[in-house]
Amino acid sequence: MPTHRRLHKLTKEERRGLITGLLFISPWVIGFLAFRIVPFVMSLYYSFTFFPILESPKWIGLANFRNLFTDGRFVSSLYNTAYYAFFAVPLGAFFGILLAMLLNMKVKGMSIWRTIFYLPSITPVVATALVWLWMFNPRGGIINYVISLVGLRGPGWLGDPVWAKPALILMSLWGVGTAVVIYLAALQDVPRELVEASQLDGAHVLQQIRYITLPMISPVILFNVITGLIGAFQFFTEVHVMTGGSGSPADSTLMMSIYLWQSAFQFFKMGYASAQAWIMFVIIVVFTVIMFRVSGRAVYYGGR
Repeated sequence: MPTHRRLHKLTKEERRGLITGLLFISPWVIGFLAFRIVPFVMSLYYSFTFFPILESPKWIGLANFRNLFTDGRFVSSLYNTAYYAFFAVPLGAFFGILLAMLLNMKVKGMSIWRTIFYLPSITPVVATALVWLWMFNPRGGIINYVISLVGLRGPGWLGDPVWAKPALILMSLWGVGTAVVIYLAALQDVPRELVEASQLDGAHVLQQIRYITLPMISPVILFNVITGLIGAFQFFTEVHVMTGGSGSPADSTLMMSIYLWQSAFQFFKMGYASAQAWIMFVIIVVFTVIMFRVSGRAVYYGGR
């Protein structure tokens, strides 16, 4: 039945309730359209234009996209982002699961430990970046000081193109607390009878983890890996604070989001920046779809 006919059949009271409900949600709908949908559509249009902010956009077709793949700095930003995501996401998942398993043990004072491991996740990002910037100081930083205690000389970290990205990856592990909470909730839903049955069959701890725990929490692992991948491709605030948004040293920390920001707000090339944003969007969507397809047989969904 057409929608307008169903609306005509509403009583006066129901119609009034519908109008009231629409009025209540209208601020959210207006905000969603104004700050989500409209910018989304306009960025697609601007990606096909030359738009230096102070002038009207001029249609140039696919020129921005062609220029991107001949732009050495964009290629470097793509490589740096892929490098960071390739190591930071799996390491974050590994340490998140490991910490969640440790925090799932029945020991005294566990609630305090859970709080301690979650606190870094609610620490302001800028404050966290500044603390790590001091810790990575090659001369007075605590990390190199600890390394020197065993008679070794610490690297230059953020001042060394070779060690800059590993430093950012190491820092990313500081914020696994949010994932740990999600993993912990999933671990507590693992049926206890399955674990007890495996113990009766003589399975040791590693076998229990491999054949029971990990399969049962696999949907949560997939969720955290995908959200971690999206976050890795949008990695911005920490590296911007720690490097001043320059991508130094030698563009080794020039992430896609940093170069996008430079193009838009330093070089005022909004059309070029919009093209970068759409390339990033497409990459994230493609990798997300691939992960869903590849993980289909490895993820356990209840009785399926």
